[in-house]
Amino acid sequence: MATKVVSRDHGRRRTAVLSHLALGVASLVALFPIAWLVFISLGPDKDDYLHPGRIWSKVTFSNYAFVTEHTKFFTWLGNTALIALLTCVIGVMFAATTGYAVSRMRFPGYRKLMWVLLVTQMFPIAVLIVPMYQILGDLGLIDTYGGLILVYCSTAVPYCAWMLKGYFDSIPIEIDEAGRVDGLTPFGTFFRLILPLARPGLAVAAFYTCLTAWGEVAFASTFMLDDSKYTLAVGLSSFVSQHDAQWNYMAATAVLIAIPVSAVFYLVQKHLVTGMTAGATKG
Repeated sequence: MATKVVSRDHGRRRTAVLSHLALGVASLVALFPIAWLVFISLGPDKDDYLHPGRIWSKVTFSNYAFVTEHTKFFTWLGNTALIALLTCVIGVMFAATTGYAVSRMRFPGYRKLMWVLLVTQMFPIAVLIVPMYQILGDLGLIDTYGGLILVYCSTAVPYCAWMLKGYFDSIPIEIDEAGRVDGLTPFGTFFRLILPLARPGLAVAAFYTCLTAWGEVAFASTFMLDDSKYTLAVGLSSFVSQHDAQWNYMAATAVLIAIPVSAVFYLVQKHLVTGMTAGATKG
């Protein structure tokens, strides 16, 4: 009996060591590109990435100083923050109301609506750019924040609606019935009872919509023509031209772009984990 216990404990320790080893390797694989980008951003010359060993002897923050002082970085940052915030608010509002309606109400075509939302995610960006450009041109929304926000919402809302629908399914329907007994309208029940309970799911949806607007390049570079209206991702691509690539400035800008997103992720990570796992615990 004692031999079996020792053998079982030994097997558990070996499993734990192997698991931690695998997680450590996975963490290194995930963190290496980020560490490499930060390291390259400390080299003063645009070709330092070709000879990374030389960076150690001339580490400098001059690339960050150039980006913040001699480019429109803070203008791009303001544009990106505005677009991301409005995309988040509008996108989450529409996604939440859509997900709740499909979760709780059985109107004609509600299943087809969700399938339509799913199908919209299957088209690649290259296919969508031309018709979207024509639509925005007809509406006079080319080179406007509103046009870009509308485009981002059209890509973020379908996914978030599906996700929030699953989260609303995990909230007992008895809460809705209690709201109706207390005299609340469907909107009152949604805003006063359901939304407070759905905060983890809303946090995931908000984070996703912010990321959609924060790092997207294709739509922003096509629909925004004035460099004073560029987002950070488009401003980042301006360091690369047909005949030249300023990789040192590009790396420094990429690091600066990642800092606000990392800070937001740190603040909402608990809600993100809860929201992403909530749908799996139903029943």
